[in-house]
Amino acid sequence: MNSHRKMLLGLLAGVVLGILARFMLGTGPLLDGLIRYIAHPLGQVYLRLLFMLIIPLVFSALCLGIAGIGEMKSLGRIGVKTLIYTVAISGIAVLIGLTVVNLLRPGDLPDGIREQLLQSAMDRQSNFTVPKSDKTAVELLLNIIPDNVVRAASQSDMLAVMFFALIFGIALAMVRTEATQRLQEVIQGIYDVTWKLIQIVMGLAPYGVAGLMFTITAQLGIDILIQLLRYVGVVLLALALHQFVVYSAVVSWLGKMSPRYFFRAVQDAMVTAFSTASSNATLPTALRVAEEKLGLQSHVSRFVLTVGSTANQNGTALFEGVTVLFLAQLYGVHLSLTQQFLVVIVCILGGVGTAGVPAGSIPVVAMILGMVGIPVEGVGIILGVDRFLDMCRTTLNVTGDLAAAVVINASEKEHGAPRSLSKSAEHLDSKLT
Repeated sequence: MNSHRKMLLGLLAGVVLGILARFMLGTGPLLDGLIRYIAHPLGQVYLRLLFMLIIPLVFSALCLGIAGIGEMKSLGRIGVKTLIYTVAISGIAVLIGLTVVNLLRPGDLPDGIREQLLQSAMDRQSNFTVPKSDKTAVELLLNIIPDNVVRAASQSDMLAVMFFALIFGIALAMVRTEATQRLQEVIQGIYDVTWKLIQIVMGLAPYGVAGLMFTITAQLGIDILIQLLRYVGVVLLALALHQFVVYSAVVSWLGKMSPRYFFRAVQDAMVTAFSTASSNATLPTALRVAEEKLGLQSHVSRFVLTVGSTANQNGTALFEGVTVLFLAQLYGVHLSLTQQFLVVIVCILGGVGTAGVPAGSIPVVAMILGMVGIPVEGVGIILGVDRFLDMCRTTLNVTGDLAAAVVINASEKEHGAPRSLSKSAEHLDSKLT
């Protein structure tokens, strides 16, 4: 059975058993013991294993992602344009997601039910959560720069860790020696091993999801399922707005191409992305579509799409922002404008540092929840529907990569094609294909 089917089965089992337990046992000590000694430990084992791997994953993925984008010394203006475009469009994606979730508020619950949910989460809180800070916006911004990165990692100060990974990746791209090449290979090795461990941990996800959903549904009944359906609808609406409004405008105004022609041409890549839920797996199809159907210059399309399969993940950034605010509403955690701004920044960086493989954004979502004081158990609520949403946001990611290639290609038509750029892109392409 495929992993996503197992996860869905875990979700359904947890929901059904939780509702049956609530109906048959009521809210007495027997149900509480069932939750405390069986369901809760199942969920916590999964969550703790996942959090254990967040620091090495975020550091290695973000560092390698920035190093891949940041080869400005050798790749010149195309690298700069790709970086600027990635940050700008990812920022727009997150803002769309936050706007939609703030307007429609899919996580709103009646006060009595919310208090029950929040109390349950506080009783079983993970050690990963970080206490809320009453510091000013200036102090929070200054604290992004760590004076001791090891201490920042030990305290789960993820903004500081991400800042260090960001500047480390930039410096790694700027210094091209044999030693730094070996260092980059070591970081790549850390990333590969960490991701393998995450895949192993994700094998436990069906049991973790069952435990988490049993706990929630046994306490709240079917109310939580209604909120879950509202959440799915809001994510799909935000993804559709970015896909058909933002990309259409970008392709038309900056890429000088008809949006209708663009979407017709990229259908193969969109279908592949939806079926595989992996930007990396879709890369060969996207490269063929860019050169054969969109008629883009090969040196532009190969670089932009190869880098974009890891770094330009607008759908992932949007999904992470919506999910964080949805869970904040669900648990009644108020996020100030400063905190929401930090969520935007982390989601943009998360879009760069998230693995282009199925379920690659789940560790980043868990990390952000811990940063802003939202109970991290909430990640279990969305895991059961994550595979479907992953397929949808991967489609947006791949479409965004192709739209970026169209835009960069249009801006490069008057320039020559750097030979080193094409060679570098072909090398990266051959590794993935």
